[in-house]
Amino acid sequence: MASTPKVIRVGFVGLSASGWASTALGPALLHPSLASTYRLTAVSTTSAVSASASATKYSTDSHLVKPFHGATSAVANDPDVDFVIVAVRAPSHRQAVLPVIAAGKDLFIEWPAGMNLQETTEIAEAARLKGIRTMVGLQGRYTPVVRKIKELVDGGRIGKVLSSSIIALAPREAGFWGPRINERNEYTLDKDSGATMLDIALGHELDIVTHILGEFASVNATSAIIYPTATLFSTSSDEIRTAPVTAADHIAFTGLLKSGAVASVIWRGGYSSTPGRIQFVWTIDGEDGSIRVEEDTVGGAFIHIRDPKLFLNGERVPTDEDWGGFSGNIRAAWADFGGGGPETKYATLDDAVKLKALLHAIDSSARDGVRVVLP
Repeated sequence: MASTPKVIRVGFVGLSASGWASTALGPALLHPSLASTYRLTAVSTTSAVSASASATKYSTDSHLVKPFHGATSAVANDPDVDFVIVAVRAPSHRQAVLPVIAAGKDLFIEWPAGMNLQETTEIAEAARLKGIRTMVGLQGRYTPVVRKIKELVDGGRIGKVLSSSIIALAPREAGFWGPRINERNEYTLDKDSGATMLDIALGHELDIVTHILGEFASVNATSAIIYPTATLFSTSSDEIRTAPVTAADHIAFTGLLKSGAVASVIWRGGYSSTPGRIQFVWTIDGEDGSIRVEEDTVGGAFIHIRDPKLFLNGERVPTDEDWGGFSGNIRAAWADFGGGGPETKYATLDDAVKLKALLHAIDSSARDGVRVVLP
């Protein structure tokens, strides 16, 4: 008789009572479909007060969640924790993750898995040496549209892929990477934060592109800071103060894929979503046909958490799948990881290093004005 799979006991770093982790990652993990796979046993936040509030929120009468705060070594070394999820801001990734790896616990780290290529490489190497399993929060691979695009391309529906072209917008209304920034996102204005438009917006998008079309062989990029000063605002005050911007809000590059296909990408940050302005269009041209993906709603370019429209040779293609909102993508990744499936389905730290190398090449090309060849 087959044994019952062991429930994975989870320690969650960064799961406060509110915020991204509580609105996306938490609900995905706690979805009833995963109840036999995962159990939240501990939370860890920056303060005793927030840890207690989080533990209270996620505890039940029959199951109490332990609160931890401060260094992540405490939750990582708890004997009731098998798997640690880390969802904190990029500048804190390295400090939060290394104690988890040292404890030998399997790890989920939210993208970008470190502030830069050096940190991500260090984290990945530490995980490799320790022999732990890892997953990175690049959930865009699991959206119904992305799955369908990959199915169409892999199935030869457009023949050999010849080119890929993307136009995308990070709109002013989102409060990121433009002249009007939500005060909680001020750190993203710093080019070294690991949370710039290049790191986050292009990072998620290019993981999807390379997942479907393969890796880049070379890139040639241009970037600019169109808005050198940002006005900060909050929910309680329309305008607080201004802050300098050192991270590019416009990035354009062309590249050659290892398959021989030509790719072009342009991201614009900070424009208002005026009528008719393009939010997101992605065209993949093949020898025998074309795929077009588009979304005209505000924030439509963030396809890793959206469900854009898909066309094959001009005809709308239904995905025939209820994706369950943006947390559904994450839930699908949790299910894959918990099932112990092949690591080609979800992104690992090794994938994160490759993606960071591509982003580093784009940044270097734009800075130095040269074409960069990738290994």
